[in-house]
Formats: sequence, C-alpha cells, structure tokens
Amino acid sequence: MINLQDRSYCPALNEIEEYVGNPIFHQFCSEIKETYHIKEKIEFSSCSWEKGWNIKFKKSGKSLCVVYPREGYFTVLVVVGRKEKESVDAMITECFAELQEIYDQTKEGNGQKWLMIDLEDAGATYRDVMRLVEIRQRS
Repeated sequence: MINLQDRSYCPALNEIEEYVGNPIFHQFCSEIKETYHIKEKIEFSSCSWEKGWNIKFKKSGKSLCVVYPREGYFTVLVVVGRKEKESVDAMITECFAELQEIYDQTKEGNGQKWLMIDLEDAGATYRDVMRLVEIRQRS
C-alpha cells in the first residue's frame, strides 16, 4: 500500500486508485479526462491544510478540480471564483442538499469559495460536482 505522505515516491494513478479502493474514483478521473480532453497531474502538496499526493486536472492552465485520495472515498476541491459565482448561484438550489450546505457554509475569501466535497458513490453529489466542474471549465 502506498503512503500518500511520502514525498520521495510519486505514485501512479493506478496505485492511487488501488489505495482509494472505490470504483467511483476511476469513473470520476476517466470522465474528467474524456470530457475535457486533459491528463491528470499528480503533485505533492506541502500545504499544512492537506499535505500529501493529490491529482490535479487543469485545462489551459486553469484548475478544474483537485482530487484528494482517501481510503474508500475521495475529496474533490472545486474553486468557485468571481467568474463562476453567478452560474453556481443559479444552479445551487437544484443541487443535492449536502452540496447546498457545503456551499452555504464555505466562507468566501478573495472572491472565491473553495468547496471540499467528499465522493463515495455516483449519486446526486457526484452529478452536482460534475456540473460545478463544467461551470468552472466554461468560465
């Protein structure tokens, strides 16, 4: 089993997938890569808030989302900035209650909300995260 805190060893995506142990991880990464025609970038974060290996998905230099692997599930970070705020505000009432709560409780700083959303199945929250990523990509 890989150690996501070990900076000296960069795991491959399939190793991270094995660590997570949830087929939704593979589905999510594949869907992002196929939809936006991008590759993942596995990076080590030294940030005290979320130290360890993560997966970034960027398009034209802009971050669409960052995936933080966990055992059994994963967390997706989607930044809602000034450009996305109007579109997200318009769609958030249609989202699953859990995501609405995350959005409402996330404090805004510098005109941005950093939404950390846990995914463990392909239900409503998964679909809502995909909608957020789409808004992020369009802006």
